Amino acid sequence: MTGVELIARLRELDAEPIPLPARGDTAQRHERLMSVGREDLSLARLAEAHWDAVAILAEADRDPEPQVIYGVWASEIPEQPLRRDVHGDGFTITGIKHFCSGAGLIDRALVTVAEPEYRLVDIDLRSAESSIRFDGNGWNTSAFAEVNTATVLFDALVCSANDTVGGPRWYLERAGFWHGACGPAACWAGGAEGLLDYARKQTRDDAHTLAHLGAMEASVWALRSLLVAAGDEIDEEPRDVGKARTRALMVRHLVEQHCTDIIRRTARAYGPHPLAMDENICRRYEELDLYLRQSHAERDLETLGRGVKAQRDVQLPSA
Repeated sequence: MTGVELIARLRELDAEPIPLPARGDTAQRHERLMSVGREDLSLARLAEAHWDAVAILAEADRDPEPQVIYGVWASEIPEQPLRRDVHGDGFTITGIKHFCSGAGLIDRALVTVAEPEYRLVDIDLRSAESSIRFDGNGWNTSAFAEVNTATVLFDALVCSANDTVGGPRWYLERAGFWHGACGPAACWAGGAEGLLDYARKQTRDDAHTLAHLGAMEASVWALRSLLVAAGDEIDEEPRDVGKARTRALMVRHLVEQHCTDIIRRTARAYGPHPLAMDENICRRYEELDLYLRQSHAERDLETLGRGVKAQRDVQLPSA
């Protein structure tokens, strides 16, 4: 699908409301995200960001603008933060924001601005054309090419006080930040099931191929099960930030591991043919491998381990 076609399909999907996280149907939310990833990973990239933005606005007691497609531009590059300069009742935003998906396709974006204090700003991209510029030249892979991930340059973009969502650091410090972090993992899982869909249709039945097929089937069952379990736990403890962080880090790690195993087994079971001769499988394989790098891998595991150690130290009796 082209970028325009992806947005059109997202509008079709958005006609059926998706459950908000931590409101009683989070497992169903994860299932919906997984199904979109299974359909198309480029579509999932845009859908997950849009639905995450809607959830963020709901958590801030704000209504999304009807019939509008949102994105979340929250990537932070060290020493390259956006800057917010206050002028009277409003402010301007200046600087560079990297990894902005949906550039030129979406209508609005929730954008993190790190200086002088961390804030989240709701920006109407349709009326900001004179103060922003998209640079897509840095994206040099065919994976997710239609998603239009660009570097965005802000040149004193004028905003009003009402454009600010929440208070300082609100975006990072809420439990919903971690509930939302499970959303991309659900999309990864759907992308992996798409590879399994291919494997299910193949006629090769030698022992090694069937062994890989069985392992892939088991991994998808595990992916679906852990996303359901995580959704149920989120609904049971919607406001516990510490548990939400630990849960999200574990979910993302486990989903990444199972998806990586499915990627590896697809190539080992079916060889180079689908990766070189089947355009859809080649694209899904490459996009899933890239999408998984949204996981911070060992850095997240270190954070998880430090949290476990801190909890253990609290529970140890004093001498």
